[in-house]
Amino acid sequence: MKEDIQVWRTNRPRDFLRNGKSVTVPESWVFVPSGDPGLTRRLKSTAECWSVVHKRKNRIESLGIWCDGTVVEKVKADLTEERNNPAYLRKLELARQARIAKQDAYVVEFRQAVVDFLNFAPCYEELAWDLADAVTDQAVPVGSGTVARTERIPLASRAEAAVIAWMRHQTTGYDHMSIARIKGERRAVRRELAGISREILEVYRAGKPAPENCPLKAALS
Repeated sequence: MKEDIQVWRTNRPRDFLRNGKSVTVPESWVFVPSGDPGLTRRLKSTAECWSVVHKRKNRIESLGIWCDGTVVEKVKADLTEERNNPAYLRKLELARQARIAKQDAYVVEFRQAVVDFLNFAPCYEELAWDLADAVTDQAVPVGSGTVARTERIPLASRAEAAVIAWMRHQTTGYDHMSIARIKGERRAVRRELAGISREILEVYRAGKPAPENCPLKAALS
């Protein structure tokens, strides 16, 4: 059985707040910090645990769990034995290789999606691939936290959003702007800059001569 408890900031490290009431962790329990998902899952499925969470702005952050010390030591020992087993190590390596292959395939797929979104005229095909390389390098690394890593929107939409985000940072003065702390102001600035970026892209889509001071060419040079 697992119960989530929110950390209660006091000078007593074993005191917490659960459902608005003060609770104290049993003396035989020990704290296991977050960081080893396998250990955490095994403990939660083996014994009663209290998950310690902390509210940070509009999200909840997991800090770790409290669990009986005897159980923790046994589960840790069992996991260590399993993880030293050659079969387990082979399984890990196969999983790692599968993740690498999946990432490599996504890089190729995403890069093509960016080129498709750009839809530059044939005379600017090389520039399109250069821009696609730059956007892909920034957007698709695992853990980057960019829109390219989400599966909640279609690939084409991810590619479009990634291009506009890259241009916002690389071809405008957005990173150095002083934006008023007014609700909606930053979003309005982004919309305005996105419009400017789309106008730049239209020049290359139409195959028109690019101005000498084009910020896109300057960013890619």
